[in-house]
Amino acid sequence: MGPFLEKIKDKKIILASGSPRRQALLRGLEVDFEVNVHPVDETVPTDIPSEYVAAYLSKLKAESHPHLPQEHEILITSDTVVIHKGKILGKPESEREAFDMIKSLSGSTHTVMTAVTLKGAKKQITLEDEAKVTFRFLEEDEIWHYVRNYKPFDKAGAYGIQEWIGFIGVSALEGSYFTVMGFPLHLVYQQLKKW
Repeated sequence: MGPFLEKIKDKKIILASGSPRRQALLRGLEVDFEVNVHPVDETVPTDIPSEYVAAYLSKLKAESHPHLPQEHEILITSDTVVIHKGKILGKPESEREAFDMIKSLSGSTHTVMTAVTLKGAKKQITLEDEAKVTFRFLEEDEIWHYVRNYKPFDKAGAYGIQEWIGFIGVSALEGSYFTVMGFPLHLVYQQLKKW
């Protein structure tokens, strides 16, 4: 554990996410943690604006998790949504759907919202961050290459910025790269220091 997190050395961090990307990023903070995933129904009420969906789901994951944090524990949940032209692009269920999602993002800018909830025995806080990602115009064979070789079916918006399509396609980024990956480390770090 890094010296900057000495204040929480006696805390047990529980990451409620099966995402290998979030796990790798949290390890990058030199934090010891365990993974405890509890699936939830991610159905969102239709009256919630798209920009609040990530926070809603992050809170839902924390509040419905069966593990109730003890005095020395911090439970962390997170959710990421990709918003394009006011519409949320979820996780694709087929190669065709993944292709169509990425093609819709080609040559335009979209928003990625990530929310993280930290829940302790006596307090809970949800942090939100927003980034804007611009893709250059992508050729259809480039999109098919990515979809067929990287199979982005576990990724909101059907892409990972840290993968091939991000390397060749992202022409501009406004905000945190890690927010687009699904875990705004700068906010998590600041909150853990305060905890």
